[in-house]
Amino acid sequence: MWTTVTSSRSTAPPISPPAKSIATRVWRNTIAAVASPIRIKVLGASLVHPDLKEVIPLAPEPIIQQDGHTKNDCERNATRRWLKPFRHDHPRVPVIIIEDALSANAPHLKDLQDANAHYIIGVKPGDHAFLFAHLQAEDEAGRTSHLTEVDPHTGVLHHYRFYADVPLNESNADTLVNVLEYWEIHPDGRVQHFSWITDLLLREDTVSAVMRGGRSRWKIENETFNTLKNQGYHLEHNFGHGQQHLSVVLMLLMMLAFLVDQVQQLCCPLFQAAWEKYRSKRALWEAIRNAFAMLRFASMVELLSALVRGIARQPPVLQDST
Repeated sequence: MWTTVTSSRSTAPPISPPAKSIATRVWRNTIAAVASPIRIKVLGASLVHPDLKEVIPLAPEPIIQQDGHTKNDCERNATRRWLKPFRHDHPRVPVIIIEDALSANAPHLKDLQDANAHYIIGVKPGDHAFLFAHLQAEDEAGRTSHLTEVDPHTGVLHHYRFYADVPLNESNADTLVNVLEYWEIHPDGRVQHFSWITDLLLREDTVSAVMRGGRSRWKIENETFNTLKNQGYHLEHNFGHGQQHLSVVLMLLMMLAFLVDQVQQLCCPLFQAAWEKYRSKRALWEAIRNAFAMLRFASMVELLSALVRGIARQPPVLQDST
């Protein structure tokens, strides 16, 4: 079930798994041209759920030089442009923005605050030395909170360290964030370590949900862009660059098709049955193309029903040549 989180840092109630989350990523594609390579960059965003494989892609924002500007565009400007129409179209939808460490900067956090959007953003000790040094000093002073849990079924140990109101960096000491570190220790000795900053309240009864929300950012890699590149959508194929905006238009059409497919995958039993029968999306898309080429269908329901139940063999009906 898709749920929402409407908590703030100071007054948040216990958090159910932060399911309506938006993961963002920049997709880059290089198209070979005769004179020089043309690089197309797009900021992508999807609604993700920690427990669901399906993602709901939102309208992407191309990272291209804007009309009237001489400077090249960048991811930060594209994100700012994306936030405004998103909030205009969905003014009351509570969301959590999930991003990687490149977004852990004060101007972007201010943009998220202005957009009334919560956030879970990955951070790394190498890139945020001041923040982790402050966290370590607080830990040595005994002021950080810890939680350790062991999964009785797998033996995996989950350890959390968290602290509130940590300065983001030395240049923005007045920008305070909550920090969550998480270690996943397996019985065979494997250790995975993750860390995030967030404006959500961190307590013993909320850190697991925040951790699951933060780790769901990988769904935009695996379930969005990898799917678009490797499962029959051909995102990296050059369908045409055009004089100005053709490549962007084709990318938007592809994202619309992906949106329809993801909604069907999530909600349509008939589509789910067809996918299960053909085992892969590549095979399903090929079957749909072949059916369209040979037969006439009144609706997608009729087409998917034919794929699931099969089509009776019969002699061909020849077109009247007269």
